[in-house]
Amino acid sequence: MDITRLSTGAMLTGDDIDANANREQVRQRRLRRELYLLAPVLAFLLYRLVTDDPIRPGVPGWLTGNPEIVIALGLICILGAVILIPFLTTGRSPHTVLRAEDSDVRLDDVVGADQTKREAIDSMNLFLASETFEQVMGGKPRRGVLFEGPPGTGKTYLAKAMAAEAGVPFHFVSASEFQSMYYGQTNKKIRTFFKALRKAAREEGGAIGYIEEFDAIGGARSGMNTGSMREGIVGVVNELLVQMQSFDMPSPRDRFKARFVDWVNKHLPPHRRLKRPQSPNANILIVAATNRAADLDPALLRPGRFDRTIGFNLPARTDRVAIARYYLDRKSHASEVTETLVADLSAGYTPVRIEKLLDEALIIALRDGRTAMSMGDVLSAQLVTEVGVAQDMGYHPDERRRIAIHEAGHALTAVLTRRDVKVASILRRSSALGLVAHGDASERYLKTPTEARDLMCVAMAGRAAEVQEYGEASSGISSDLAAATTIASQLVGQLGDGAGLLSLEAAAMPTAANLVAKVLSDERCRDAAESYMTEAAERADLMVDRYRDALHEIADELIERDEVEGERIRAIVARYTDISERRGPVRIKARPAAVAASATDALPQLPGRRVSDDAGA
Repeated sequence: MDITRLSTGAMLTGDDIDANANREQVRQRRLRRELYLLAPVLAFLLYRLVTDDPIRPGVPGWLTGNPEIVIALGLICILGAVILIPFLTTGRSPHTVLRAEDSDVRLDDVVGADQTKREAIDSMNLFLASETFEQVMGGKPRRGVLFEGPPGTGKTYLAKAMAAEAGVPFHFVSASEFQSMYYGQTNKKIRTFFKALRKAAREEGGAIGYIEEFDAIGGARSGMNTGSMREGIVGVVNELLVQMQSFDMPSPRDRFKARFVDWVNKHLPPHRRLKRPQSPNANILIVAATNRAADLDPALLRPGRFDRTIGFNLPARTDRVAIARYYLDRKSHASEVTETLVADLSAGYTPVRIEKLLDEALIIALRDGRTAMSMGDVLSAQLVTEVGVAQDMGYHPDERRRIAIHEAGHALTAVLTRRDVKVASILRRSSALGLVAHGDASERYLKTPTEARDLMCVAMAGRAAEVQEYGEASSGISSDLAAATTIASQLVGQLGDGAGLLSLEAAAMPTAANLVAKVLSDERCRDAAESYMTEAAERADLMVDRYRDALHEIADELIERDEVEGERIRAIVARYTDISERRGPVRIKARPAAVAASATDALPQLPGRRVSDDAGA
């Protein structure tokens, strides 16, 4: 083959695949071997036929005349089966062999992950052309590849596409299927799995093994009490390490030949001894998938084992556009539903969540008697999947207005701080009595402390609206205070935006399990976080007070309609302020002198989409 074909980024086909040539050689050897075995039998049958003494099939006479023998033999066979079958099936590999015709997923169906797909194709091509890569270029074929990424990012989906395109047996297994309650059976199943891979590789010219949820059997051994774990993690990982080095182990036939040659050589002088047969290496590629790569034993990731990691990340906007286009081409939708709108709506979504979002939108359309989803259905589906199904609780009029005032405060400050408000609602969803869904105006991967303080202001605005309207806040502010406390703790304990630059996130504290607990357990950090909370509360008070007419109009719309779209909320706020002409969020605050922050500091772990909710006590 032309070795330069490996650099094209496309899957190898036809004569370029070394495995195809190997498979044809194995097929011809198998036919010759079967012919050698069947030739004497066929010659004997032909001889009996020529001599007018053909073999006539049937039941032997000594059985037909003795039914008690038939009954005894039948009982013996049944008893033997009952005894032997459990022994024969115990320790069998739980894998499933997939062929190209078993899956309708192809590499063309893997969209929105071009670089990841390219790395997977490169690994596949090196596997399929391993002989050329080794003999022409002198390289060492790759034996193990690790797929690492969050759930739903397409690890198994890409594996199925690889199985369909590979042209060799694809052994699919979940790591949890190896586990057994009986001592030694887990290791035996792993050995049987690799034995099946080696056999398939020798018969078909190559084989691929895929182990899903690999961390279930590949967890780190460090810090474990090996004496009390029996086979446990230690024994299983040791078995994996041994099997990853076993691809050049001879087959049973080759071992028999080697023993026979060794026996013959014992009787021969040194210069007459026969050469021991050499077994070719089995062309095997092991693909393991996990979302917890940090928990794997380091020995499994060393060269010669799973030494190549292919990362699966949350899709960026351009990737989400491609994913949305792929699914919209296969789902009935109105012309207003475009891939760009779906991509903008699904920031932070995995490909599986995007498909689930569109499926939920189709369910909502079907419930309304329509056969195509609209953009309103997609928005409603997002609330259903993220928060829950809406329920009309039949609130008391006074409580209904209080909840509307609370959510209007969130919606007002979200618009004033340039958040992209999707919808405000006073319908109950899950534990939330009402909510305001809002996100970043544009997709961002970093958050600054200034943006974090804007989020805190939005979270505290429900409390500010209730206090100004009723003189006190209700139990609905509990989740708002929790969200604001988390953000303040991130500013102080994670980014050094408080009394010092030390990161509490890096500290291991037995009395504090998370970052918030660490911040609250330190007096100086607690004071700094409290100052951020006070600043956000004061800023929300000023915003709500200045634009109180807009607050009341949003609340009246909520009381009348239960849910108000983001466009309507922005239109209401625009009538009371010149925010539509501003380039940035409204700044109404009095910054405490004791707390300094740089707007260029990155704020991690603050999602772009927020749901400010009014949770009941």
